[in-house]
Amino acid sequence: MMICEWKSFSTDSETYTQEAFEENIGDEFEAMMIKDNEDIPNYIWTVNFVIIVKRYSKVLNDISFEKIPRNPVCE
Repeated sequence: MMICEWKSFSTDSETYTQEAFEENIGDEFEAMMIKDNEDIPNYIWTVNFVIIVKRYSKVLNDISFEKIPRNPVCE
């Protein structure tokens, strides 16, 4: 499901609010996609990036963010 309002989520080690996420990524939130029956988003869109949220461990509930430029410039 695609949502355009921030929905806070938590891992075993951290709670991600919109303010904490934007500070961590260094960009402004626009939308997120959360699959059915999951609490953590799969993708987060910011003004300049698409963030892939990756599960870091199968044992612990921990994640990492992979930033991909949203509109890359090809020269």
